[in-house]
Amino acid sequence: MNQHLGYITVLVDDYDEAINFYINKLNFILIEDSVISETKRWVLVRPSGENSCCLLLAKAANDLQKSMIGNQTGGRVFLFLFTDNFDRDFKNLIDNGITIEREPVVEKYGTIAVFKDIYGNLWDLIEPSSI
Repeated sequence: MNQHLGYITVLVDDYDEAINFYINKLNFILIEDSVISETKRWVLVRPSGENSCCLLLAKAANDLQKSMIGNQTGGRVFLFLFTDNFDRDFKNLIDNGITIEREPVVEKYGTIAVFKDIYGNLWDLIEPSSI
């Protein structure tokens, strides 16, 4: 059996604001931005070195969805961004004014820091020891 994750939905407040953050601050690649209706777009972004899983940026459509923006996992780390160069990518976070929630630490499994995206979702930036 061959399975993989295709898309992970991230609720956003504004498509263009979210695209700008992921493309210009995290250096992701815009894979698709298609208009579906007056209020809905199909927006896919992914890390520059990754060819499988994309983030589907979905504009919150109702009050419940809006209340979940930035807290899709109840305050836990939501996404894990693996890197082959922690120092380069951590510097990029700092240079772009991205909020660092937990400063870098070296653990048995790798170097890790926690940052917040534009909406407050928590991310791990991690360079695994095995890379």
